[in-house]
Amino acid sequence: MRIIRFYITFSIVGLSLFFIVISIIKGHETFATMNLDDEEKIHIYLVGDSTVSTYKKSLSPRMGWGQVLDEMFNEKVMIHNEAVSKRSSKSFYNEGRLTKIVSHIQQGDYLFIQFGHNDEKVNDPNRYTEPFTTYKKYLKKYIIAARSKGAFPVLITPVERREFSTNGHIVHTHGDYPKAMKQLAKEENVPLIDLTSKSNRLFSKLGANKTKELFLWLPPNKNPHFPEGKKDNTHLQERGAYIVASLVIDGIKELNLPIKEHIVN
Repeated sequence: MRIIRFYITFSIVGLSLFFIVISIIKGHETFATMNLDDEEKIHIYLVGDSTVSTYKKSLSPRMGWGQVLDEMFNEKVMIHNEAVSKRSSKSFYNEGRLTKIVSHIQQGDYLFIQFGHNDEKVNDPNRYTEPFTTYKKYLKKYIIAARSKGAFPVLITPVERREFSTNGHIVHTHGDYPKAMKQLAKEENVPLIDLTSKSNRLFSKLGANKTKELFLWLPPNKNPHFPEGKKDNTHLQERGAYIVASLVIDGIKELNLPIKEHIVN
């Protein structure tokens, strides 16, 4: 019996190690099973663009807010950041990325949906969507997909860009996309985190200079990954990623979503 028990234990440990190795090889891939207890956790899947996605260390300090969200929950919650740079609600869907998520998402899980930045690319037919028609049409596909598996969709309006007028006032850069998403949230009875408004208020309060500390504004010869410096008003750096993620956490609390019980920060 002792030999049999040893063989079973060795097999389970070996299987776990196998999946860990596979996960390491895949890098950003989050679907590999790394822990036999994962099924007991609440899984949050993030879909979106470069403002949400995870970046390699070679691009540090560039970070998406989804990259740090896991640090704001206890061990009962697992974050799967499936957001991909340069994607819109349309291109993400048409590439089959949602289908891949649907094959893994389960009852009681969450699908957080933030698109808008690249839906605005009017000259790119592969990404462009019109706010009140095709944008809503594609967002609805994510809602339907999540609900088909018993998961909870949560809509998130796009984080604001860093753009200020000559008189120092922040400029709204997302047009009708936040409004269209809010409209869809009411029509489909889906909880919504208005990250556009939250980030807009915060950036307005901080002002043009202080917001440079949140976005990828880097002086030349100060960062080995960006030796020529950077002036990026769309993408976040580490501090900005944490602050924007905290705005998402505030939204979860305001919506009184059940996962708020597992928030630690």
